[in-house]
Amino acid sequence: MRSLRIKVTCGAEDAERCNQAFTVAAAAAAAGADVGLWLTGEAAWFGLPGRAEEFTLPHATALADLRDTVLELGQVTVCTQCAVRRGITPDAVLPGVRVAGAATFAEEILAEGVQALVY
Repeated sequence: MRSLRIKVTCGAEDAERCNQAFTVAAAAAAAGADVGLWLTGEAAWFGLPGRAEEFTLPHATALADLRDTVLELGQVTVCTQCAVRRGITPDAVLPGVRVAGAATFAEEILAEGVQALVY
């Protein structure tokens, strides 16, 4: 099975697109894929405790549950620049969430057998 890197570039302001990214990431991780979910832009907030728990979208799986599935089975990353612009420090993110930048993302998506999706 190929590796999957999903970059989500929106937050609650585009709730359906944001939730779709988390849903695909969690479903792929549950299916056994090597999944990395990258939180960029307003999605960076979901790397902090309590933020995904505040997100609501009717008829959708809770964002916090989807995030936790990816955290358990894959990797969740907050974009470095996005974090800095929002005053998010590496010690503020949830346990298991890393903060990394564009060079790391590029390295991951350029690896053999990796599929990248951007939402």
